Amino acid sequence: MWLKKIFLLSIFIITINLLSGCKEETANSSTKLAKTCPGENAQFSIEFFKTNNQGQKSAKGINHVIIFNPKSPKLDFKVNVGLSHKLYAKNQQGKYIRNYVQKEFNQIITDANSKLNGQRPLAAINADYIGTDDQPQGLNISRGVEYSGAFKNRRSSFGISGGRPQERQATIQAGRRYNNILNYNLVGGNGRFYRQGKFKDICQDLGEFACKQATNRSMVATTSKGYVILLVNDIKANSVIEPSQVNQELLPDMFDDVLTGIARNNCLGKIQEGMLFDGGASPGLYYNEKIYLENGGAIGSVFLIYKI
Repeated sequence: MWLKKIFLLSIFIITINLLSGCKEETANSSTKLAKTCPGENAQFSIEFFKTNNQGQKSAKGINHVIIFNPKSPKLDFKVNVGLSHKLYAKNQQGKYIRNYVQKEFNQIITDANSKLNGQRPLAAINADYIGTDDQPQGLNISRGVEYSGAFKNRRSSFGISGGRPQERQATIQAGRRYNNILNYNLVGGNGRFYRQGKFKDICQDLGEFACKQATNRSMVATTSKGYVILLVNDIKANSVIEPSQVNQELLPDMFDDVLTGIARNNCLGKIQEGMLFDGGASPGLYYNEKIYLENGGAIGSVFLIYKI
């Protein structure tokens, strides 16, 4: 009888240990997944990496990528434009002053107007086109104050809403948003290639030069889980890195491959909206005190990210 009880007790203890082991293994697996797949990590805020044109992380990749969570309480945002005076400055009548000047990427991300509460940005990407009058062409709004141009109602823009961090939304659409809180930080762009989850090859829309010759790309996409992907393609790296089919300049029919790959490989959900920022001589990307790409052209605006 005693032997039978001891045997049953042993079986019970072994079963408990096995179940504990399974739970521990599951927990470890979840931890590993969260570490390697940002979109499954509730604490994820922002990450920088390089990819090839299939969206796979690669040290030799020529796509510089930033992914971030707009709802993260560790992040804040701002828009900067080229001005000869302080951002948000007003005249004696209480109206905002808008004296625009040409500024290149390295100037517009380091001038006094690029700081938020005295802090320099963690990350930045070039955004809107600039006109011959040095004025931004699209819809640009910096923390509720508008600095826009002639195409503000026609071209698409990207933005992060105001409000508490957990309520923030990333949007891409033409013109001002129906809810004013969505118009808090916006930057202009042009060339919309995703609408409501449907991809379109916009080569013909861009024209021969922008499609196949001025192939320096700067773009943004939003996902079904609310994440944002910023990407700048550095075609100059092709002369140093072995060119291949998955590591070359990005033509419009390839935008879907790279962005879908990035979203899938990082558990960000499906791509919902996507558009180009100013390309050609304008693309610039900055992260953690390093400029990864700058082509030296004047730009209309930059989108700035801060770590708080």
